[in-house]
Amino acid sequence: MPLKPAYQTENYVKKIKEITSRSVVECRFSLGAGVSEVLAVSPQLSPAGCEVTSGRVNYGGRLVCTAVFADMNGGIGRAQKGAEFTHFADDECLAPAQTAVAGLSCEKCTVRRDGSSYLVTAVISARISVYGNAERTYLSEADGAVCRFEQVKMLSAITFSGESEVEDEFDAAGVEDILMHSARPVVTDCRCGAGEIRIAGEIYLSLLAVRGEELVALDRVIPYTAEILCDDAVLPRRAVCRAQLRDCALSAKVNEDRGRCLVDFSATLCFDGDFCEEHEVSAATDAFMTDGEALLKISRENTPVCTDIKVYSERVGGPCSVKSPVDYGCVFRAVISPQAECTYSADTGMLEGAVSAVLIYSREGETHSAEVALPFSVKLNGEGLAVSGIAVSGMSVRQRAEGECEAEATLRITAAALSLESCAYISELTEAEGGCERPSAVTVLFPSAGETLWSAAKRLKMEPEQVAKACGAEVQFPLKGDERIVIYRPQKN
Repeated sequence: MPLKPAYQTENYVKKIKEITSRSVVECRFSLGAGVSEVLAVSPQLSPAGCEVTSGRVNYGGRLVCTAVFADMNGGIGRAQKGAEFTHFADDECLAPAQTAVAGLSCEKCTVRRDGSSYLVTAVISARISVYGNAERTYLSEADGAVCRFEQVKMLSAITFSGESEVEDEFDAAGVEDILMHSARPVVTDCRCGAGEIRIAGEIYLSLLAVRGEELVALDRVIPYTAEILCDDAVLPRRAVCRAQLRDCALSAKVNEDRGRCLVDFSATLCFDGDFCEEHEVSAATDAFMTDGEALLKISRENTPVCTDIKVYSERVGGPCSVKSPVDYGCVFRAVISPQAECTYSADTGMLEGAVSAVLIYSREGETHSAEVALPFSVKLNGEGLAVSGIAVSGMSVRQRAEGECEAEATLRITAAALSLESCAYISELTEAEGGCERPSAVTVLFPSAGETLWSAAKRLKMEPEQVAKACGAEVQFPLKGDERIVIYRPQKN
């Protein structure tokens, strides 16, 4: 019988690639001649979307830098400057029909004197996820071949995005003014169901404030929840989600009579992420011909699926480096804007990196600052982890000996637990050239242990029902390996 295969074709969405890119953004501050030193700069990023073209993805955003400086008279001042930026990343797999989302972060921020002004240079890192349409074809039936059909689970990526407002009010006793702030959002849970994405997380807020004549660092953890409508989020399942600050503002209400300060915090968070939608189809996973040789093309798909979001709290400490010489004549006043840069090894489960912050100290009545770096290495328990967020709170620095410093900090780490879902199916079935040898009248099969009815039928080039009938009821599959199966075939003239 001639071979006549039939196929089914369907479209689906998959994550094509993750691209990393870096760009440099500059902000120029004109602070006047009375500035003695710029103590710290806090960068705040706001993403502005992505656009995919042929071989290129364009992304952009807005950078707002807040600078705190000391003047010649010993006073403290601040200034703010913003700059919009656009950048691109090239890759030959990019096409206009694809969509992309970018997560922005500031890797490094430096300041230097440039004539009568100060130039702030920020290195912006972008992690871009690219999604696109794909096509899969599977064998649905075939005349002239014996096929094994199974229910195969097919997966497709569903992307989502949205925004949410977060507000908080808290008491900062004795604070007279807030000079600078930095905020880092993390996602601690993300679930789908009933047509919406439910997100929970925390914002780690670090403040540099004035209390009397002193500079103080304040830390606060602000929990939040958000709901994003998504028509495809029907069944309950976990999702991978990323949170970024679109906008952030603080205002202080000082009651001098009562010595109280109420801080109003408001922020706009933007979210993007994905989850997997699944459905089952009846597809051929194996096939053979009884009177010829079949050539099979097997397609395999391996898709990471989020099964849980793990949250870790780790206390790290030890010797740290300070980029300015310090001694017992220095009075440490505040540690601000802590952030962590790290890499995770799935093979060892180790998260290694460093916490960086700005140390503000005074010497002989003058205020100065220095960058502090605390290396760390922590073990994360779990398999298939992909670290999605890390925030720092409560960092402190002290001198353990003159000129030698040590630091402590609390890390809040979130990681998606991923399970690799695999499927395989026949995507092409053809007949090999050349005829098939005529089977002998009598065939004896020497099976191996665990031989199934299907594998025996494939070796004998007979339909499974015929093999089962020839074996009789006394032969049970899977076989033990000591059986002998004798097949008698009537010979055709």
